[in-house]
Amino acid sequence: MQGDYRSFFRGTGLELSQLREYQPGDDVRAIDWNVTARMQVPYVRELIEDREITAWFLLDMSPSMDYGAPGRTKRDLLAEVTAVFARLLTFHGNRIGAVLFSGREQRVIAPAGGRTSVVRLLAEIEAVPRHKRAPRTDLGTLIGASRHALTRRSFVFLLSDFMTVEGWERPLSLLARRHEVLAVRLSDPSEETIPDVGPVVLADAETGEQLFVDTHDRGFRARFAEAAAGRRARMEAALRRAGVEGLALTTESDIAREVVHLAARRKAQRSARAAAGGDAAARSGDAPAAARGGQAPARAAPSAVPGGATP
Repeated sequence: MQGDYRSFFRGTGLELSQLREYQPGDDVRAIDWNVTARMQVPYVRELIEDREITAWFLLDMSPSMDYGAPGRTKRDLLAEVTAVFARLLTFHGNRIGAVLFSGREQRVIAPAGGRTSVVRLLAEIEAVPRHKRAPRTDLGTLIGASRHALTRRSFVFLLSDFMTVEGWERPLSLLARRHEVLAVRLSDPSEETIPDVGPVVLADAETGEQLFVDTHDRGFRARFAEAAAGRRARMEAALRRAGVEGLALTTESDIAREVVHLAARRKAQRSARAAAGGDAAARSGDAPAAARGGQAPARAAPSAVPGGATP
């Protein structure tokens, strides 16, 4: 079975995306020798990959994911979001795999297709023990270890609350260089603004550290909200630097609505990229080739290259 998913990255497909000068590290098998002979410098062909996709779910199953109202914790949200994306992918003939990281151990589920693979994945998520104590979450370890499991270009879903130690940004950036990554941040509204409920004891779900606070104190609630907003802003900035698209969901989110919005946004991005590529080709005197999706005769291709136009 072949999937009908078209990714943002370029790979070993059939549809030509662009021609560009050879850069150190490029696959020599991608060199277009006809264009190279005309331009007297090496040029490589970049193709749009249009085939079945292998999707990987990197799932943060650390103790902090058990936070939330009974029956609607972040872990419950993680299972629902995983089920939605996994079924959407397998319904069209694609394969899914997963890496489950509980803070204590890591489990790899090999990619498979079909509805049974979704059921199996959800069963594995439910079977992960709910530890009350675990080492501090380190997403860098999860991301770094997953790079060895991903043997071919894939669509990677990273689902986490991103309450982690520092050092995860570089592994994520390295992962995004080869794979298309969507980072899904899962949270509960009470993690952003603490309610006024009087004196309470707050406990760290992973280290067990406890802190007695008075939520009647307006200053404390303001500092709490400021710290949460700062953590969220740092996470979003890190994703931008890594070149990774983000999606924020809470335990009160309408998942179907958010997925529809995500699909519409990604469709608009693809259209914008295609339009930008067409405009660039038109400015370089190759408008007919742009209208045909880049399928230009070899003699016309070099005219679009020297100007540096890329989709």
